[in-house]
Amino acid sequence: MSDVFTALEDLPPSIAGYTVVNPDDTYTIILNTRVTHERQLEAYQHEIRHIQEQDFEKEDVQEIESTAHNVGSDYA
Repeated sequence: MSDVFTALEDLPPSIAGYTVVNPDDTYTIILNTRVTHERQLEAYQHEIRHIQEQDFEKEDVQEIESTAHNVGSDYA
Protein backbone atom coordinates (compact mmCIF):
# COMPACT_ATOMS: atom_id res chain seq x y z
CA MET A 1 0.00 0.00 0.00
CA SER A 2 1.17 3.53 -0.76
CA ASP A 3 1.87 6.14 1.87
CA VAL A 4 -1.23 7.50 3.59
CA PHE A 5 -1.36 10.93 5.20
CA THR A 6 -4.14 12.26 7.40
CA ALA A 7 -5.48 15.78 7.82
CA LEU A 8 -8.27 17.31 9.85
CA GLU A 9 -10.67 19.87 8.36
CA ASP A 10 -14.00 21.47 9.19
CA LEU A 11 -16.49 19.74 6.91
CA PRO A 12 -20.28 19.58 6.82
CA PRO A 13 -21.49 17.22 9.56
CA SER A 14 -22.84 14.79 6.96
CA ILE A 15 -19.29 14.08 5.73
CA ALA A 16 -17.12 12.19 8.21
CA GLY A 17 -14.16 11.92 5.85
CA TYR A 18 -12.91 11.40 2.35
CA THR A 19 -9.72 10.48 0.52
CA VAL A 20 -7.66 12.39 -2.00
CA VAL A 21 -5.27 10.63 -4.38
CA ASN A 22 -2.16 12.81 -4.56
CA PRO A 23 -0.14 13.36 -7.77
CA ASP A 24 2.69 11.19 -6.37
CA ASP A 25 0.27 8.22 -5.90
CA THR A 26 0.10 8.67 -2.14
CA TYR A 27 -3.21 9.26 -0.36
CA THR A 28 -4.49 11.87 2.05
CA ILE A 29 -7.45 11.01 4.24
CA ILE A 30 -9.35 14.11 5.31
CA LEU A 31 -11.30 13.68 8.56
CA ASN A 32 -14.01 16.02 9.81
CA THR A 33 -13.18 17.92 13.00
CA ARG A 34 -16.91 18.39 13.63
CA VAL A 35 -17.69 14.73 14.28
CA THR A 36 -16.80 12.61 17.30
CA HIS A 37 -13.45 10.91 17.63
CA GLU A 38 -15.22 7.55 17.32
CA ARG A 39 -16.84 8.67 14.06
CA GLN A 40 -13.44 9.86 12.78
CA LEU A 41 -11.93 6.44 13.50
CA GLU A 42 -14.78 4.71 11.68
CA ALA A 43 -14.37 7.04 8.71
CA TYR A 44 -10.61 6.44 8.71
CA GLN A 45 -11.09 2.66 8.60
CA HIS A 46 -13.66 3.06 5.82
CA GLU A 47 -11.24 5.13 3.75
CA ILE A 48 -8.37 2.70 4.40
CA ARG A 49 -10.57 -0.10 3.00
CA HIS A 50 -11.08 1.95 -0.16
CA ILE A 51 -7.32 2.31 -0.52
CA GLN A 52 -6.64 -1.38 0.18
CA GLU A 53 -9.31 -2.45 -2.32
CA GLN A 54 -7.81 -0.09 -4.94
CA ASP A 55 -11.21 1.55 -5.34
CA PHE A 56 -9.70 4.73 -6.76
CA GLU A 57 -8.81 2.81 -9.90
CA LYS A 58 -12.41 1.64 -10.41
CA GLU A 59 -15.17 3.46 -12.25
CA ASP A 60 -18.47 2.27 -10.70
CA VAL A 61 -18.89 4.43 -7.60
CA GLN A 62 -22.19 2.79 -6.59
CA GLU A 63 -20.59 -0.66 -6.61
CA ILE A 64 -17.56 0.61 -4.68
CA GLU A 65 -19.66 2.14 -1.89
CA SER A 66 -22.02 -0.81 -1.79
CA THR A 67 -19.11 -3.21 -1.34
CA ALA A 68 -17.41 -0.94 1.23
CA HIS A 69 -20.58 -0.64 3.32
CA ASN A 70 -21.25 -4.37 3.25
CA VAL A 71 -17.74 -5.18 4.48
CA GLY A 72 -17.97 -3.14 7.66
CA SER A 73 -19.90 -0.31 9.12
CA ASP A 74 -22.06 2.17 7.26
CA TYR A 75 -19.70 5.10 7.61
CA ALA A 76 -18.25 7.17 4.82
